[in-house]
Amino acid sequence: MLRLKPYYWLFVIFLLVLGILALLAPLFPFDPVATDIPNRLQAPQWAHPFGTDELGRDYFSRILYGARVSLLVGLASMVMATLIGSLIGFLSAYIGGTLDAVLMRLIDLISSVPSLVLTTVLAALLKPGLLTIIIIISFFTWMSIARLVRAESLSLKERDYVKYAQFLGFKPLTIIRRHILPQVFPTIIVGATSVVASAIMMESTLSFLGLGIQPPQSSWGSLLQNAQSYLQLAPYMAILPGLLIILTIVSFNGLGNLIRDSYDLEER
Repeated sequence: MLRLKPYYWLFVIFLLVLGILALLAPLFPFDPVATDIPNRLQAPQWAHPFGTDELGRDYFSRILYGARVSLLVGLASMVMATLIGSLIGFLSAYIGGTLDAVLMRLIDLISSVPSLVLTTVLAALLKPGLLTIIIIISFFTWMSIARLVRAESLSLKERDYVKYAQFLGFKPLTIIRRHILPQVFPTIIVGATSVVASAIMMESTLSFLGLGIQPPQSSWGSLLQNAQSYLQLAPYMAILPGLLIILTIVSFNGLGNLIRDSYDLEER
């Protein structure tokens, strides 16, 4: 681990600090929905570290509560997409034949359509809400996991110990669980971190377009949407959530690289 690039730990530290602050948001003495019109659009100061928004609400607390929503959407979407993608990848590789061909053509079909267009249409048609956003994002992010799992499983399927287990009559699910899953698991984790980053970006985009998280809840995307009308008066309203989106996405991608490099060092 000491041979890993030092800046990787900056990503880990950032995500830990962000996660802790988001979890502890209710303990801070700031109310994210309390309005204070006389103090609207105040620049960052001691009383309000990140300033106030157009209604005088504390922007620091709104960003923390937005982080809770954005991280929840990212992690929940990652879990659903990873489960779906892993299951399809394992079945496609292990069973093969017609099932493999059908599943791969399904993945190609879904991947060929611009995800932003479909997610926007679905978000507009379905009832807005947190669960709706998680389901929509999960539906458009499982394909990359499925491809990774299938590629790794196809290679492992030809190993001698897998063929020997098949010869002994072990059930396919048992072989996958005991012999294939442990070998593919690091790849799944790396793919899952990229899914989190993609999910946060998609949620921010939908909320920015007004199709994601609805008031009184806030996310980083909805904060950016509200900030459009106040870019000259209060540029911090756009800079802070935008910067956090970028740093969070970069950090999750860096976390995936850290896990991958750690696994490579162990293999050596």
